[in-house]
Amino acid sequence: MKICLAQIKSEKGNISKNIQNHLTFIERAIELNSDLIVFPELSITNYEPELANEFATDINDEIFTPFQDLSDKSKITIGIGVPTKANDGINISMLIFQPNKERIVYSKCLLHSDELPYFVSSNNQPSLRIKGKNIALGICYETLQREHFVKAKNNNADLYIASVAKPDRGTDKAYLHFPSIAKEFETPILMCNSIGYSDNFVANGLSSIWNKKGELLDQLGEENQGLLIYDIETEKTITA
Repeated sequence: MKICLAQIKSEKGNISKNIQNHLTFIERAIELNSDLIVFPELSITNYEPELANEFATDINDEIFTPFQDLSDKSKITIGIGVPTKANDGINISMLIFQPNKERIVYSKCLLHSDELPYFVSSNNQPSLRIKGKNIALGICYETLQREHFVKAKNNNADLYIASVAKPDRGTDKAYLHFPSIAKEFETPILMCNSIGYSDNFVANGLSSIWNKKGELLDQLGEENQGLLIYDIETEKTITA
């Protein structure tokens, strides 16, 4: 199975342009035979908490039909970042499109204190099962919390993917935390970060893959959009 991380630059609130950029990268991932592609945190709107109320939506919004169509046609699972409406507020979510299946939502369970004025947390922690592998998901701040990873392992995760929007101070923490956790639990960890301006910081990319020994297998740069693909069986990587 091949997992693709899409390190992209989104424009603040420019939904239509951001969707087109997503679709372009998905098409490229399909050409490279990816089974799953994951984008950074809130990739459709960019990470902009102050815009969350304006752009919050739900998974059945017709603007997401092109993602489902591509998933069905090319047998690829797609995870994109979107603020979604909840009964008690707004969630930071990943919308997941699976081939010929009902769409599902993963919403951030553990929020940073800076996010509390804008978002509410979720209680569910679903995982994906693709080609016999259980894939756990996490979104930014919560992925650096040990309890979130332990819960994923208790749910039999074979691999953990962190969808994030981090500046250099955040990736510094990730580069200490993820290899240590990957080695301790013998579980590969993949981090997909964005690039460019978000809210009040600059996301610095460095999307990365650590194997179950905690070894860094590959990474992207700090400034350019690109794809990083990981073959679970062979542990080979591709950048594009």
